[in-house]
Order: sequence, then C-alpha cells, then structure tokens
Amino acid sequence: MPRVGHVTETGIQRGFTSRVRRWLGVLREDLWTAESDPLPPSTWLRWLPHGVLCIVAFAVALGAVAQLTDNGGAGGQVAFLIGLAQGGAVVLALWRPVPGWWLSMAAMVAGAVDVRRHLLAGSAHDFTWPWSSAGIIGQMAVLLLLALRVRTRVSLEALALSALVTYVIQGLWGAGGYQPTGVLAITLFAVVVLLGIALRGRREARAELVQQTTLTAEERARRTLLEERSRIARELHDVVAHHMSVISIQAQVAPHLVENPSDELRENLTGIRQNALDALTELRRVLGVLRSENPEDPYGLGEPGSAAAPDAPQPMLDRLDALIENTRTAGLDVVTDIRGEAPSYPTGVELSAYRIIQEALSNALRHAPGSEVRVEISHDFHGLHLGVVNSRPQRPGPPSPGAGHGLLGMRERAAMLGGHLIAAPTQQGGFAVSAFLPRGDTPPPAHP
Repeated sequence: MPRVGHVTETGIQRGFTSRVRRWLGVLREDLWTAESDPLPPSTWLRWLPHGVLCIVAFAVALGAVAQLTDNGGAGGQVAFLIGLAQGGAVVLALWRPVPGWWLSMAAMVAGAVDVRRHLLAGSAHDFTWPWSSAGIIGQMAVLLLLALRVRTRVSLEALALSALVTYVIQGLWGAGGYQPTGVLAITLFAVVVLLGIALRGRREARAELVQQTTLTAEERARRTLLEERSRIARELHDVVAHHMSVISIQAQVAPHLVENPSDELRENLTGIRQNALDALTELRRVLGVLRSENPEDPYGLGEPGSAAAPDAPQPMLDRLDALIENTRTAGLDVVTDIRGEAPSYPTGVELSAYRIIQEALSNALRHAPGSEVRVEISHDFHGLHLGVVNSRPQRPGPPSPGAGHGLLGMRERAAMLGGHLIAAPTQQGGFAVSAFLPRGDTPPPAHP
C-alpha cells in the first residue's frame, strides 16, 4: 500500500509539473515575441491618436527623470536612461505592443532597484515606490495599447505578470521610507486592461457586423437577380410555346397541302411535329419548376391570389396605348412620341419592350407622383429605341416596400436580347430610362 501511495503522489507531481510547463510554454509563446502590430490610424482624425501618445511618452520621460533625480536620489545618467526607457516603451507599443510592455517592466524594475539603495541609505525621500507616478502613467498607456491589439488571454497574462512583479518587489523584497504604490498601480492597470479588452471586442464586433452586412447585401442582390431571371423565363415560356405549337400544327397540315406527298416527306414532317411536341413537353416541365418557387402566383404575373390564366396572352407593343391610358388615369401626365415605322419584331423583343416601359411608368407612379412623363419610341433599321423620362415629383412619394427588382429586371431583359439599358437621375430632379433592343436579324449599333 505505501508503494501504491508513493506512485500516486509521483503521478500527481508529474501531472502538475506537466501543466506548469505547458502553461509556461503558452506564456512564452504569447509574451516572448517581437511581432509588429501597428496601431491603425483613426478613421476621422488620422494620426491624432499617435501624436497624443507621443506627447504622453515625452511627458512620461520628463516626469520619470525629474522624480528619480529629485526624490529618488538617482544619478542624472541613470535617471535619464530609465526615463527614456519608460517614455520609449509607450512609443514602441504603438507598433510592437508586447516588446513595449517588456521595456516598460524592465525600466520599472531597474528604477526600483536603484532607488531602493538610496531609500535604505536615507538619501531618497518622499518617493513613490516601486512605481513612480510617471511610470504608472507610462505602464497604463502600454497596457491599453497592448489590450487593444492582442488577444484577451495575452492581455490578462501581461496584467498578471505586472501584478506579480509588483508584489515581489514591494511585498517580498521591500524597502523603507517610501510611499507604496503597488495596490494603486495594479488597480489602475486592471481598469485600463479591461477597457482595452472591451474596446477591442467592440471593434471586432463592428467589423464582423460590417462583413455580415456586406455578405447579406451580396446574397440579397444575387437572389434578386435569380428571381428576375426566373420571372422573365416564365414570361418567355409562353412565347416559345406559341412558336412550337405553330410548328407542330404546320408540320401536321403540310402533307395535306401537297398532292401525293412522298413517304420521305411524310416521315420528315412527322418527325418535325414529334420534336415540336417533345419540346413543348419539356417546356411545360421547366415551367413547372419555375412555378414551384411561388405556388400562390404560378405565372409570376401579380400578387398572390391574382395569378393569370395559363392561356392569357403576353402583352405586346400593340397594347401600349391601353397601358399609357391606365397610367394617365392613375394621375400621371404622359406624353408619347413615336418615330419611324414599326417593322415586324420578334415576339421576345415586343414583350421586353412592353415590360420595360411598363416598369418605368410604374416607377414614376411610385417615386414621382404628379410628375410629367415622356415616352419615346423610335424604330430604325437596327432595332427599337425606348426612352421614358419623368420630371421632378410634385409631392413626396409613399415609402416603397419593394426590393429594387424593377431596374434589375429591365437591364436583364435588355441584356438577354443583346441590347443595353441606362437608368439615371436627370439634372432637373427627375429620372430617365433609355434602352435599345436589337431586331435580332441585324447587328446592334455600338454602345453609346
């Protein structure tokens, strides 16, 4: 049994020794470093904090030299070196906080050792020991800079070692005829370390919040883009389905328009019809996937509960008059200017043109109530030019709950057809939307 107890005691000692070594290793890794960690300049005041700390460092150096020579009995050269070290520690901590803390601690120990000899000899009087007043201020600045840049664990380790060294010099080593400053110094050091930890935590939280806000904005923009593309795809489904249906019907009717059609012709037309029907089936499946994103509005044409019928025709340019008349009824003064003779545009071009004008008029209704709107439509060889310009609003508009899909959707429609769109405020306080949609069978003109 004694042997077992001895083994157990030895195991406990080994475990304790292992923990102490591990803790000392962590302490050495945290505090035995000269890694550069400069204090970042202030956002608004730029280098003002650095200038203030340099002034503090100069004051600490002068104060330390004066106290050591006048009250501590130290020689001029020794007092100058110690004061220079304590002031220099503040400046060094601006770029290398851990070495700055070590320099401040070394200056305090050197000053305490030199002054203790004069205290015991009676040549020093009314000296604050082991920390001088200037030394306390310098150490507070160093610990604050340290806590602002390093991890909380490192700040607490530096505070604990400062308290331990102070206790050893004042409590265990001691001197005579001095004013003790150990308790006051450690209390002030703890306050500035906690303040630095709090400020550092607040700065990190704000940086993380900015990062999360940026990520959220990017994700919202990406989701908005996908929603707009999905809505455009739902509308274009009807256009493509219409053409495929026409192809299927024409392929079915074509054999009856020819006397004695050959078997090869019948076979080819049957294959064309079957391919058109297969394409229609796949289109319906694609539309089903797009509908599933909003079951209450399966065709993406309005608010929940107002879905249009599947066979509702998509709006084309021939319905612009009705759109403009409805806009006038809603309270806007709309003037139209149509130039050129309208050629036969592809269905997608007419649908996109109608939607762009519709969205521009809707934006004018929401954001510029009472304004005058000019709608310009110009046809030429290259394609279709659109322009919607509204004047300054007569009264403030109501807050809009939208997510800004309108402009994004207009740009997507123009880019899908190989065109371009520009939307920007005017110098008179209004807003202008300008777009170009190529015909599809002609090369688009150069971007303005």
